Amino acid sequence: MEEAVRQILKFIGEDPQREGLQDTPKRVCSAFKHLMQGYTQNPEEIIKKAIFHEKCNHMIIVRDIEVYSMCEHHILPFFGKCHIGYIAQDRIYGVSKLARLVDCFSRRLQVQERLTQQIAASIMAPIDAEGVGVVIEAQHLCMMMRGVSKQNSKMITSAMLGSFRTESDTRNEFLRLIGMERT
Repeated sequence: MEEAVRQILKFIGEDPQREGLQDTPKRVCSAFKHLMQGYTQNPEEIIKKAIFHEKCNHMIIVRDIEVYSMCEHHILPFFGKCHIGYIAQDRIYGVSKLARLVDCFSRRLQVQERLTQQIAASIMAPIDAEGVGVVIEAQHLCMMMRGVSKQNSKMITSAMLGSFRTESDTRNEFLRLIGMERT
């Protein structure tokens, strides 16, 4: 990978031997290992270690989980917030594992639409949740710093499963509690 970065530097007209760039290939390689660590993680392993039996069947929400990912079309970052809600049926998740699940999927080349669906599906099945809602709001550098150059645009995606899809009151409560419901 380091040699590929040297070739990219040459392609754009830079000198890979210039003082400020000599260690850049090594730094880029290290950065990509971190940014793409989701490929080495198993979402099922992350989540199964965080399931606890608890008598509750109400909505549980974790809001404003930071999301940092890379667009698979341009290999440029997109970033924002993920909001997760689920209705438990006698089993709940440890809250930190939900954030780790978001990181696991976002630390891969992604499109926001798929990322949202992957998170929702991974939460629904292991505890047989009554319903799951996931909303991601993100800004995409591929749209902001190239092409149409729209600085204030945000993409919002949602995945609603189970009662969040079939029950408008449940969906609306979730959207209101995460601050997304418009009046």
